[in-house]
Amino acid sequence: MLYILYIVVALLALLLLIAVIIKKNYTIISEVVIEKEKDVVFNYIIYLKNQERYNKWIVEDPKVKIVYTGTDGAVGFTSAWESGKRDVVGEQELTAIMPGEGYTSELRFEKPFKGVSHTKVTARAITPSQTKVTTVFNTRTEFPMSAMIPLLKKMLLKDMNVTAQNLKRVIEAKH
Repeated sequence: MLYILYIVVALLALLLLIAVIIKKNYTIISEVVIEKEKDVVFNYIIYLKNQERYNKWIVEDPKVKIVYTGTDGAVGFTSAWESGKRDVVGEQELTAIMPGEGYTSELRFEKPFKGVSHTKVTARAITPSQTKVTTVFNTRTEFPMSAMIPLLKKMLLKDMNVTAQNLKRVIEAKH
């Protein structure tokens, strides 16, 4: 019985050590090639309301409450959400638009944890009829949750890749 206690204490100490020494800032990148012209892709991704059709978290949460503020596709446009499925509350604001190329946004989370993340989404022509969409997600996770960064990165990348594949399917079917 004493050995089990030592093992548990050792595992907790290891997790705390990882949480203290692990890099707190991290970046996740997801890419997808869409069989459409760059202008078609850009003119779709720039409107955050379109995320209702392809964003994994929105698509899988039919009871999500979304409130839009401002002009979609313009700097300052905000999409605020409250999950109907999970205890998640936050908002995304367009912070910059690179005409014909993409946008940057700030994600602000209130629940389950307060935090701010940044995204950059770009569309780059590979050929006249192929476009690569790259989503770069930058965030910071503080101690003690920083111990979970390796797990969070894996989970978020998987979800971002699902979103990218959904985007590909929607745009290729739509146009």
